[in-house]
Amino acid sequence: MKRAFVFPGQGSQAPGMGQALATAFAPARDLFDEIDDALSQHLSRLMFEGPESELMLTENAQPALLAVSLAVVRVLESDGGFDIGRHAAYVAGHSLGEYSALAAAGALSIGDAVSLVKRRGQAMQKAVPVGVGAMAALLGIDGETAREIAEAAADGQVCAVANDNGPGQIVVSGHREAVERAVALATAQGARRSIMLPVSAPFHSPLMAPAAEVMEEALAETRIDPPLAPVVANVTAVPTNNPGEIRELLVAQVTQMVRWRESVQVFAVQEVEEVVEIGAGRVLAGLIKRIDRTLPAISVGTPSEVEALVKRL
Repeated sequence: MKRAFVFPGQGSQAPGMGQALATAFAPARDLFDEIDDALSQHLSRLMFEGPESELMLTENAQPALLAVSLAVVRVLESDGGFDIGRHAAYVAGHSLGEYSALAAAGALSIGDAVSLVKRRGQAMQKAVPVGVGAMAALLGIDGETAREIAEAAADGQVCAVANDNGPGQIVVSGHREAVERAVALATAQGARRSIMLPVSAPFHSPLMAPAAEVMEEALAETRIDPPLAPVVANVTAVPTNNPGEIRELLVAQVTQMVRWRESVQVFAVQEVEEVVEIGAGRVLAGLIKRIDRTLPAISVGTPSEVEALVKRL
């Protein structure tokens, strides 16, 4: 079966994440220990026990989500004979999930991947003072209308489309006042719902330029190998296995839009028969079903889901 494997981004984290995997599978416990050592931090304890306020911090949430995704991959490899080069036609990840995809596909070492996302989270948080930036979801608005709304709402500030997550689900990002204007404009133009998001920074907007500079420096020092399966990049929605291009796209990703709807459409065009979401939550599988109802999508993040996929591989 021709499968694509996708990896979730920020927003899928919650206290207790990964604990059931660690209890059920020794390879998952070993992976969490490996990441704790790489970060010199008891990240797994924070994941399992909280407090939620600390786990939700961008610099903790991002490596925690990567850890759960890679723990699932490690169990699939050890218990199911999973080989991403053989079993995956493509990989992709939503925002920080792109780092999980690259690590799963062997382009980044686990230590490098978790260090990069930790640094990424810190840089994103520091790029804009808390309260200055914001993000909002515009539901029931198409992409072109959302771009027009963002442009009108900017009014000398920054307001940009940050995520094209699927039909009628667009996220805008930028200065808080501009994003609030975008919410009002979207509501006036018949949006089904427009809501401010509980995030700590205006991700995937030009305001993240200082974080992009940090990541350009960090990535320049990091070895990137050709992935064992092509990664469909957030920024271009085009498959690539070129390490130099991947490095450039990871830098661009910090300030540019996540083209998730178009990325999923690549799978359909390439006759992928099933998309498997690996890690915490079920957000991506839900989005995929909205983008293309004919494309089967499942989530694999709990012990029972992992065991079910092992039997199918």
